[in-house]
Amino acid sequence: MSEAKPRFYSLPSLPYSYKALEPYISEQQLTIHHQKHHQAYVTGANQLLEKLDKARKENADIDMRATLKALSFNIGGHLLHSLYWENMAPPGKGGGKPGGVLADRIDKEFGSFERFKKEFSETAATVEGSGWAALTLCRQTDRLIPMQIEKHNANVYPMFRILFVIDVFEHAYYIDYKNNRGEYLEKFWNIVNWDEVDKRLQQALK
Repeated sequence: MSEAKPRFYSLPSLPYSYKALEPYISEQQLTIHHQKHHQAYVTGANQLLEKLDKARKENADIDMRATLKALSFNIGGHLLHSLYWENMAPPGKGGGKPGGVLADRIDKEFGSFERFKKEFSETAATVEGSGWAALTLCRQTDRLIPMQIEKHNANVYPMFRILFVIDVFEHAYYIDYKNNRGEYLEKFWNIVNWDEVDKRLQQALK
């Protein structure tokens, strides 16, 4: 029986064209973000896995602390970006207000969609340095809880299901909005794929 080849990460295709999110995210911005920045995390994670494989094969010493710290950063970048692409949709298909189970849960937890939007926008605007804002589900308390993620891997609530993310690294918006994170966040609400977020919530509740 032949030994299975090790598996590695790959860059996912976008579920829409590079022009599809205009005018809120330009073709140039989306192309560079996907092909350069996300690809860099995929490449970085795979190189670290290969480094681990090589060290194990050769029974060589390796700096586990530095290797795993870098692996966490790159895997986090890859997985969060993969969620990010899917929770956006072209204007006309995205934006507006959520429906379904998600709408009911937002009203229950936050009191209204407007209150949720205010809290989540502030969550994203006040991430220290580079990072993400995420909406999560805590299955122990059955609550929707906002989460700030610094870089790709700091301040994460372990085991919480991530339902929705906004990338607030400057690489997500610097071509279109320069350093104006607030304007980017304001425009982002026009392209949120609420159907996808609702689907994630329903899967998490099963």
